[in-house]
Amino acid sequence: MAIASDRSGVFLNKPTTRVLNVNRAGILTPEDYDALLPLVTAERLGSYVRATKGTTTDAFKLYEWNMRAAASVMELTSMVEVITRNALDAQLRDWAQRKRAGASWLDTIPVDARGLKDLRQARDRATRKGKRDEVHGRVVAELSLGFWRYLVESRYLTSLWVPSTHAAFPFGHPDLRTRQKDVAFGMQQLNYVRNRAAHHEPIHQRDLGRDLQLALDLAGWISPTALKWVTVTTSLRSLIAERPTHRAE
Repeated sequence: MAIASDRSGVFLNKPTTRVLNVNRAGILTPEDYDALLPLVTAERLGSYVRATKGTTTDAFKLYEWNMRAAASVMELTSMVEVITRNALDAQLRDWAQRKRAGASWLDTIPVDARGLKDLRQARDRATRKGKRDEVHGRVVAELSLGFWRYLVESRYLTSLWVPSTHAAFPFGHPDLRTRQKDVAFGMQQLNYVRNRAAHHEPIHQRDLGRDLQLALDLAGWISPTALKWVTVTTSLRSLIAERPTHRAE
């Protein structure tokens, strides 16, 4: 049937969409999942098939859960990443000012070649599209979680952690060396699971409960209010409880 798309008098054919093999309740059938298999590929579903040791439908159910869990991991890590980078940035600003008034830690931080490359790329991205003046906050936002993770590693124990960055985690372990190990491990694990989630890789075999606790620990070491925010906001705990159970388990 031809219908007018607006008041111009021009008539267009209304597009129609045909949905196959979906019952009235909108539930996918085993036949639907069999038809989807070559589109998603058996190779991509391999870890899900091995985990469930069941039907193609079982594998797809776990795959669908994995997608939702990955989205929840991205939600969780985005909160902790913002909190962590801003806490570290605040301490690094103070550190740079103590060394020389008006100095920027972006210019003076003693990082290795990899760190310098990350900084250079972040500054380039922050000034693209005609932005001539560098804005500190914009550069900080362009630095990846991987950069901040490496910044708290033991290689910078004496140059950055002891004189500056340990103070970003005032509620962590009282021993600064132990606190550094705790923070570095938490950030390493969080960065790893975030990268897997971001690249649509399987995370269904990970201990996501541990990942959640590490994220909560990091937030709590920075601020009790940050811990409360992340605890109340994250959806990962409920997603973990909804994980499909199969014969293999």
